[in-house]
Amino acid sequence: MRRAIRAEWAKAWSDPVVPWLLTALVVLSVTVSGVTIGTARCPAAACGQDPARISLTGVYVGQAVAALAGVLALGGEYGTGMIRVTLTAVPRRGQLLAAKALVLAGPVLAAAALAAGAAVLAGLAVLPGHGFTPGHGFDLASWATVRAWCCATVYLTLVAVLGLGVTAIVRDSAAAAGVVLGLLYLFPVAALAAGGQALQRRLEQIGPMSAGLDSQTTLDLRGLPLTPWQGLGVVALWAGGAVILGGVLLRVRDA
Repeated sequence: MRRAIRAEWAKAWSDPVVPWLLTALVVLSVTVSGVTIGTARCPAAACGQDPARISLTGVYVGQAVAALAGVLALGGEYGTGMIRVTLTAVPRRGQLLAAKALVLAGPVLAAAALAAGAAVLAGLAVLPGHGFTPGHGFDLASWATVRAWCCATVYLTLVAVLGLGVTAIVRDSAAAAGVVLGLLYLFPVAALAAGGQALQRRLEQIGPMSAGLDSQTTLDLRGLPLTPWQGLGVVALWAGGAVILGGVLLRVRDA
């Protein structure tokens, strides 16, 4: 396993796309969050906005980059046919996929932590001047904000692992990217189109994006379809299920 991890690490960092994707994850997430923070206002009469969600708005964009990082971690090898060489070097396919997941998760986790941390710090610095003050019932420097930062970081990492698992299933980068983005955005759209509140709530509970983004909420937690940690658990189930199914298919079919 150690040899497989070292090989995958060397392979990943020999690809010039990897640093660019991690940089894009940080830059795009922080930029979108910064613009949202700069334009957010809390009127004296009624605010109704969650400062943590405002600060972490960039996660909406960052998740697409994280998903693409997961797709390219394996899809490039299928596209070039190098997957056959990889499987010859590491014939235990479950071990190979686990090594790829670990090598992928580490850098994405670091980039996501940096992006979410910078966004939260920007919110702490700017939002109080826009009306988000303790006098209006906000406490930005709280453990709830730290939890939102942690959840955003883990969520982006799980989305990348989901991309890896889906790619192992479909064996094509373009198709995998479409499937992952569809999984992320389909459930929120379906929830908006749902006729009944019960169906809408159920779709929000099982959709990876809605569950994952709700985990970053710090206000009115009782009104959420799931608790923050339950929402993050839903995303983990999607990512873990995709990787497990991908590993099974790697075993039972030709590369």
